[in-house]
Amino acid sequence: MAEPVEGPTDEPLNRWNGWKERLAPVPGDRSNDRRFAAGAAVLGLVVAAGAVLAAGPWDSGQRKAEHDRVAAVEHAGGVHHPGNPPGAPRPAPSAAAVLSALGEPSGRTDPVAAEALDAALTPLLKAPGLGTVSAASVVDAATGEQVYAHGATTPMTPASTVKIATAVAALSALGPDHRIPTTVRVSEDSGTVTLVGGGDPTLDKAALRSLAADTARALRDGGAGKVRLTYDTSRYSGPALHPIGPNENIAPVSALMVEEGRLDGSDHGPAPRTADPAREAARTFAGLLRDAGAPTRAEPAPGRAGSGARTVATHLSKPLSALVERALTNSDNDIAEALVRQTALKAGEPASFAGGRRAVTSRLKELGVPVAGAELADGSGLNRQDKVTAGLLTSLLTLAADPDRPELRPVLTGLPVAGFSGTLGDRYPATSRATGLVRAKTGTLTGVNALAGTAVDPRGRLLAFAFLTSGTTSPGEAESSLDALATALTRGGR
Repeated sequence: MAEPVEGPTDEPLNRWNGWKERLAPVPGDRSNDRRFAAGAAVLGLVVAAGAVLAAGPWDSGQRKAEHDRVAAVEHAGGVHHPGNPPGAPRPAPSAAAVLSALGEPSGRTDPVAAEALDAALTPLLKAPGLGTVSAASVVDAATGEQVYAHGATTPMTPASTVKIATAVAALSALGPDHRIPTTVRVSEDSGTVTLVGGGDPTLDKAALRSLAADTARALRDGGAGKVRLTYDTSRYSGPALHPIGPNENIAPVSALMVEEGRLDGSDHGPAPRTADPAREAARTFAGLLRDAGAPTRAEPAPGRAGSGARTVATHLSKPLSALVERALTNSDNDIAEALVRQTALKAGEPASFAGGRRAVTSRLKELGVPVAGAELADGSGLNRQDKVTAGLLTSLLTLAADPDRPELRPVLTGLPVAGFSGTLGDRYPATSRATGLVRAKTGTLTGVNALAGTAVDPRGRLLAFAFLTSGTTSPGEAESSLDALATALTRGGR
């Protein structure tokens, strides 16, 4: 349950429309562009009964799920505002401060109180729960000014916060509208069908059924009887097994898999996985071909289509923007590794762990962010050899808020929302000031805890932050200490 909205509440919809008008960019006004960039990220605030997530592509997977959840909460009860139409969006509890800052005529706000942040954050970084080594960086996203730093250039194990680097590299290389294809090719004599994986880990049974229907139709038109089925995973190379070994947090990395190789029907979090995702996908496809009237002669086998084969069916993944959001919100390791390999392919590198490391590192260098000391051994952060600095993470987040880089905005809209969604859904109580005002990627390995994202201060400033720790002994204490640091940002250091 959200805190009641302070102040008059009889015209929330009018205030909402006024907010949108304030955020609209004015041609030729650069300061207004800056305000719009901060506002676009601020509009990701979510509080479940009294506020609504107002930014991000609502029609894509994660944002639509959040929208539906908000609607369900509001219909079940919550604060009633006279004159508020059913389902109309309402400002977050802190909206007055945010709107005041964003609507300031000059488009400027007072500078971030760096001294206050230092006084508040430095003692919090000494909390026992943060282990033996910690690093921090806080940047004013509107100006790019670093307003707090503690070991910000020290390379540390980032755990899953490395997914921020993965997402920025993929979006900048491929664009938010890029889709990953899965295709079916049929030989010249219509005797062999090849299912070709393109690297979409979110491919599901419904998509395979559609591919099977189109394939069966093409085979009937060609007068084929039973066919031989092969499956092609050659788009990816190198070892399929992540260095951590068989693990419920990630399937063997393959260019062909259905629902991330999950065996329990889940769509996020740890789950039992198949040891051979491509073979399982091909077996499922064979059954669907049979149901569509195109039976196969034998078990599917690995193979590639011949030079004379024709493409008879194609399925495209959701746009890369939606895949990035899902990877960040749910800390999805399978999607993260796929994003790295798509980036590698775009760069002409092998779609492998090694090729992905080179491609992502090169891409970040091109973007001009500080990569000194960075080691990007994988895309998911499961590999302890990964190293980044707190300064690199805040640079990436600030870049994603740049009005000149709209293609990177899914990095911000995909971050979990404090107290509401993804891996921060149960981290902040409804009474916390940070609920809805902090969006951040979590990171957890044994002895390693991290938090990196954005926070809105009392003046409406968007702050990019990264807090990295190692040597932690209690995940619960570490998370509470990291949450206290992020919460301090929403208080302006007070």
